[in-house]
Amino acid sequence: MVLRRRPHSLIFSLPAMWTDISAKYRKLDEVPFAVWMIAQASRGDLSVGLYSWAHVLLPLVADKKCNSQSRDYILQLVENILSNLDASTVLVNGTLSDGKRLIPPHVFEGLLRLTFPASSARVKDTERFESTYPLLKEVALAGAPGSETVKQIFTSTLKLAGEGNAILANEATSIAIWLLVAEDADCFNLWDSIYEENLEASVALLKKLVDEWKDHSLKLSSSPGDIKRTIKSFRIKNVIAISDGRANASLYIDADKSCKVLSGRLSRGTGCLIGTAITAVLLAAAGVAAAAITKVSFL
Repeated sequence: MVLRRRPHSLIFSLPAMWTDISAKYRKLDEVPFAVWMIAQASRGDLSVGLYSWAHVLLPLVADKKCNSQSRDYILQLVENILSNLDASTVLVNGTLSDGKRLIPPHVFEGLLRLTFPASSARVKDTERFESTYPLLKEVALAGAPGSETVKQIFTSTLKLAGEGNAILANEATSIAIWLLVAEDADCFNLWDSIYEENLEASVALLKKLVDEWKDHSLKLSSSPGDIKRTIKSFRIKNVIAISDGRANASLYIDADKSCKVLSGRLSRGTGCLIGTAITAVLLAAAGVAAAAITKVSFL
């Protein structure tokens, strides 16, 4: 009754609860009790339920020593929380009363690893994570642009994109591009500062930007200053590295190929936008004229 009426009371016990469960979760009665407590709190407040699940229980699933029955209980809980008819409305953009994010960047990184393992590492529970991931991703990314959170998520996804897991890298680069397009200056400046530390991932990200240019060109070309400065900075770094004959020079060469393509497209961007606008106006005018002719003919 206390947990249902005052769900936030669970938040105060989380630190001790975390330590206790982390040390004893192998015992069959430990995880079910934690799941039961969080389930009761989630009846009173879905945000408290998801926050508690993400911080206390989700990290346990990643531990290979966590038994299958415990994983099943943990997944059942989040499935029940997300199945609530109000889940999307309440949880997306939801925070606790003190402003804490329901799924902070470090928890989201763990979720990505569990949802997108290498093909050889897929397990029975992977499909269940895949089914809950879309809404959990929305919760994790909601409100990210314009906050410090975006920098943490971008850094995390860039790191994941360079770990060698192609499936995870594809999702991580997609999120990184979404953040770049949504955030502009902050993300581009951050990317520039960590470019060489995450060179392999940066190569993949640049290539994806080239391949998906049509999807993002209007947004990027409408405010090209940030991306132009970043690409110019990348090209300087590339030239220096290639000239020095560094061991990873081939990566810089690949990166520079994409940089050249993006630079060319950005240079043509303003003209393309004007041309697109003119074309749209002409098409609209033609449509109005055609409609008028049809009406006269009908009369």
